Amino acid sequence: MKKTVSFSKNSTNVFFHILTACNLKCRHCYINPKQHGKEILSLPIIESWLEAFAEKSSTANVVFLGGEPTMHPELSQAVKKARHLGYESITIDTNGYLFNNILEKLNPDDADYLSFSLDGKTRQTNDAIRGNGSYDRCIAGIRDAVKKKFNTSLIFTVSRENIHELPEMGPLISDLGIERLFIQVIGIRGKSADTERRLQLSQKEWLSVVPAAAADIANLGVTVTYPKVFLSSEEKFECAARVSENYFIFPNGRVYRCPLCEDYPIHGLQFEGNRLISTERINENDLFCLDIPEGCVMNKLIQPDNLIYDDYGMPEYKIACCLLKEEIHN
Repeated sequence: MKKTVSFSKNSTNVFFHILTACNLKCRHCYINPKQHGKEILSLPIIESWLEAFAEKSSTANVVFLGGEPTMHPELSQAVKKARHLGYESITIDTNGYLFNNILEKLNPDDADYLSFSLDGKTRQTNDAIRGNGSYDRCIAGIRDAVKKKFNTSLIFTVSRENIHELPEMGPLISDLGIERLFIQVIGIRGKSADTERRLQLSQKEWLSVVPAAAADIANLGVTVTYPKVFLSSEEKFECAARVSENYFIFPNGRVYRCPLCEDYPIHGLQFEGNRLISTERINENDLFCLDIPEGCVMNKLIQPDNLIYDDYGMPEYKIACCLLKEEIHN
């Protein structure tokens, strides 16, 4: 099985948003144009920024994102540049519309994975979250990619609107020929922060469905990756910023280490022209050093609605780092 982004200790991942434009308006969209920029990066800039991170690590995985990255007319050249630079794996995250004939411009050896976002087993559930027609286009895009021998994975973002369908995803995933499933917890950020907080799951809702569903789907021969989210008070909390290297690059040059920080100008790194520099303190790096009973300090600051406290004011559980996940093989 080919490599892709690794949500584990000691890994290095570059999440490269080459634009923020998208053809869909998903209810849980985390893009924030005010903080992330509205630019469509030119190919020379993309190549230069790819070079900067290739120089930092010889084992980095790169993921091309948007918005919708296939809307960028030069995505194929960017992918080939990443391959030339020696990135350990290259993934394209897509909503399945596959603009600009991307499957004709790449061959399966250029990209290790095409990762498709689908948020329901049924058309009704998915389209209520991602927009009318998105289910059929995504399914068609997956089938086309598999037919052309691309390795494919699926991203399912779990919320109160679709958690009931996660246990039913296995047969569909098998039928489509998908090799990997990434289950994501919904992050109330970006465009969704002011209107969609009710989508966030409680500890009971998450634990009653997600771990068992992940195991059942893995039993079908699919590699499943999912976040633990909720830790008992006895379990050890680890922050990915301390034990791995993750970089979230946006078109305005901001580079974050933690996705929960992305709605705020507290990024730890910044591209000035083609030079990667550290930003002035105080920034996200200063916050990662904090140890609190709630586990993730950024969750406590930014989206504390998923925390519960006892009568003594102590948290009943910790929130795990969203970038360190469980992986199930069968």
